[in-house]
Amino acid sequence: MYSRTSLIARASAAAILAASAIALPASASQRDRAFFEQVAGNWQGAGEIVAGKYKGTKFNCDLMGSPVAAKGAGIQLDGFCRVGVFKQPMSALISKAGSTYKGKFLDGAAGKGMDIVSGQVNGNKVVVGINRQKLNGAMIARLDGDKKMNITISVKVEDKMIPVIGLSLDRNLDDIAVGSIK
Repeated sequence: MYSRTSLIARASAAAILAASAIALPASASQRDRAFFEQVAGNWQGAGEIVAGKYKGTKFNCDLMGSPVAAKGAGIQLDGFCRVGVFKQPMSALISKAGSTYKGKFLDGAAGKGMDIVSGQVNGNKVVVGINRQKLNGAMIARLDGDKKMNITISVKVEDKMIPVIGLSLDRNLDDIAVGSIK
């Protein structure tokens, strides 16, 4: 049989493992929420279509991000992108759904946009799976410090992910209220 000390040590280890297993989702959720709070704010920058029919097309975007009001993590992005004199409204909703993320770009795959079908936050980046009819892909948004964010959208062609859009955004600090020192 096991000694009393051994049983107490094993029971303690089991209790610690159980407590940490229960605590992990909460801390992961808090990390996800902290990531999306960092993404909140006004972002502006240039992008380019790097593959496909419109390869070489350059555009500029102005986006405003707000954390979702629901209990879980996520973000609502609204704004526009401009190609020459043409201005296209942009919107995205990414929100926690169980252990993954769901949402939509524009009005979703049922309209002129795409559905967000999966997602994961890992450190300073979020990766979401995107879908529109037979088109599958991913969007990666990576924070580079507090003032830069790089976004890459790739689509799946056969067994490879091919980058099609690159966007580099800078945080616009003009919209942030500042106080004065008396």
